[in-house]
Amino acid sequence: MFEVVPLAAFKDNYVRTLRKSRPAVIVDAGDDTVALPELGASFSVLEIPGHTRAHAPIMAQGLRSVAMRCSRAAPASSAIRTRDTIANAQRAVARRWIWSACALVSACASQPPTPAPPTEPVAAASPVFEEPRQRVVLAPSAPDRVRSAPLDATRLAEFDGERQVVHEPLRGVATIDLTAPPDDLWQRIRNGFAMPNLDSPLVEEKVAWYAARPDYLKRMFERSRRYLHHIVEEIERRGMPTELALLPMVESSFNPLAYSRAHASGLWQFIPGTGKRYELTQNWWFDARRDIVASTAAALDYLRDVYEMQGDWHLALASYNWGENAVARAIEKNRAAGQATDYASLGMPAETRHYVPKLQALKNIITNPQPFGVELDPIPNQPYFTTITKTRDIDVRLAARLAEMPVEEFVALNPGFNRPFVPVTVNSRLVLPADRVETFRANLLKHAEKSLVSWQAYQPTRNETLASVAKKFGITVAQLKEVNGIAPRARATPALLVVPRNGAADLGRLPIMYAPPLPVARPRTVTHTVKRGETLSSIAARYRVSMEDLRRWNPIGRLAAGQKLTIRNPAATGKARQAPKPKARRTSK
Repeated sequence: MFEVVPLAAFKDNYVRTLRKSRPAVIVDAGDDTVALPELGASFSVLEIPGHTRAHAPIMAQGLRSVAMRCSRAAPASSAIRTRDTIANAQRAVARRWIWSACALVSACASQPPTPAPPTEPVAAASPVFEEPRQRVVLAPSAPDRVRSAPLDATRLAEFDGERQVVHEPLRGVATIDLTAPPDDLWQRIRNGFAMPNLDSPLVEEKVAWYAARPDYLKRMFERSRRYLHHIVEEIERRGMPTELALLPMVESSFNPLAYSRAHASGLWQFIPGTGKRYELTQNWWFDARRDIVASTAAALDYLRDVYEMQGDWHLALASYNWGENAVARAIEKNRAAGQATDYASLGMPAETRHYVPKLQALKNIITNPQPFGVELDPIPNQPYFTTITKTRDIDVRLAARLAEMPVEEFVALNPGFNRPFVPVTVNSRLVLPADRVETFRANLLKHAEKSLVSWQAYQPTRNETLASVAKKFGITVAQLKEVNGIAPRARATPALLVVPRNGAADLGRLPIMYAPPLPVARPRTVTHTVKRGETLSSIAARYRVSMEDLRRWNPIGRLAAGQKLTIRNPAATGKARQAPKPKARRTSK
């Protein structure tokens, strides 16, 4: 058997181990040919000039016959260095390259060799010598055999050093359990960020604006502590990105009593029309647009709907602010002009143009507040409040007292109530801090036989004024106006008032808990001059009234040009029929 080995290994090991057991060894000399004469003293060595170790295994197939002849004929101290022999060997390699490659693959795929490796006779004779040749299976080197052999632990020596049992993690090695929810709600929000980032000069401008107002951010973050956990829970339940939990910061600064000039109200700033579309009750007693639970569910449902419509979160946010129909028209306009239809490419009002950059700026600050000099106090990742179902009417101040909490805190969690007491028929749900529920129930049992309300609804007669009603029920006009959300300078008497019951109402000052009253169409009269070609039907459609109303308000016989018609409380004037300029929050939400 012949074996190709590196020269260094041949010098150090094989001189001692192969002297008596092998007829010849082919050495890959590489660059180290100095030792060949020394090796020739004990072995028949064939030098392969100009070939590296990578070539040696293949050269071995063509040279083994030469090595065999050398081992038989040459004296032990001779070395073969003839170029003719090398040339003949190289020609043999060229004719047998396929056979050599197969042998090499076989050797690489074989297991560690047994003491007697199998041989296979080859029919083709060597072009140099006539003796039949044998295919040599090259065994892996010693390091390869060590790596491929599995470690037998039973043969290892026993450990005789000091034994220690480690009960705690190693010092300085941090471990993270990715399955455990974070303790800080801010981190939970960061983990759920999934919207594509918006990078623009406008975003940088908004980041600088917020960073320059740390007191404003601190107040807003403090207000958000009551509501964020519930909002994040609802967002994750719907599989939506947690950037949406920051949207009330843009909409209302997390003020549940916020009210805009467009009559948008609550944390999520619903206008009356969109609130009704999403079943948010709005009446004299209760405005669900300000209710934390109801408005959050409606806002997320609305955002989900516009996202499914637009297929892009930036366009969905623009739809939430501007109106989905307005965004759809802007997209169609760009598409018809062959322009891009993404958020940055659409024409839109300034408020909507700044809307998404504000949200992105807040996201950037919350992601890494330290570079902006912002202190973000941790928020416990646990419910702040819970809801209970009540079965009786109850005063707002009494409910706060039973829960042993400030009335301001109670109103912040129940901002949908418009009056100082809550009829169960209007809304049967109360929102209380999670740690105050048992206290509330225990104190409520003590009032089981007592009345929980000290107010009642009252309908003034036609001739009654606010002053006369106040005198009748033993309170001042200012108290009557305050408890009913009437402006200090108003003189008109509403059709429905809240007044003390039996003169025993709790007249303690309530926090500002009433949003401005819902917009009510006041009686208004418009005179219309009939023009040539107009009909009763076209006039009714123009003012959005019925033809029956027109006949009731006017003695109409035959309609003629120049005739004057009186129209009461019209919903729209002739100018209102013209296409208005797009304004944010006017068309939706």
